[in-house]
Amino acid sequence: MTDEVRTDEERAEEAVEEVDELEAIQKERDELLDTLQRVQAEFDNYRKRAARDQQSLVARAHERLVKELVPVLDDLERALEAAEAHEEAKLEEGVALVTRSFADVLRKEGLEEIETDGKFDPHVHEALLSQPSEAEEGSVIAVLQKGYRLGDRVIRPARVVIASAPKAP
Repeated sequence: MTDEVRTDEERAEEAVEEVDELEAIQKERDELLDTLQRVQAEFDNYRKRAARDQQSLVARAHERLVKELVPVLDDLERALEAAEAHEEAKLEEGVALVTRSFADVLRKEGLEEIETDGKFDPHVHEALLSQPSEAEEGSVIAVLQKGYRLGDRVIRPARVVIASAPKAP
């Protein structure tokens, strides 16, 4: 009978240990779940904050560009007034001023004209025509429309005429 009691006691102790272990595992699970929920909430907040920051940055960049373009608009309005008053010399001067101002603003923003001297480059040039010429075959002989790049990206390729081999007589 003592063996039976002992085994019941041992079984009871084992059951208590298992319950304690199960409670410890459940407590650890609850802590991990809580940590996971906090990390998820922090990540959602970070994502929302990053989106707001990006929108703010874009808005400030647009504001800065518009502030630089307002004086160009003023110059253009003055040129228009000169045109309406039929003051051709002032009109020409005004248009030249507007062109320089506008080009300066765009240069400050990183706009660069694409070079068109030399060999045709399909990455930055768009060949619209080829004409027989004494120039080296494949070289740019005329520019129909200037091309521009902003940083390392081509905004608009230069539209050019390239030289082809002269026609045999």
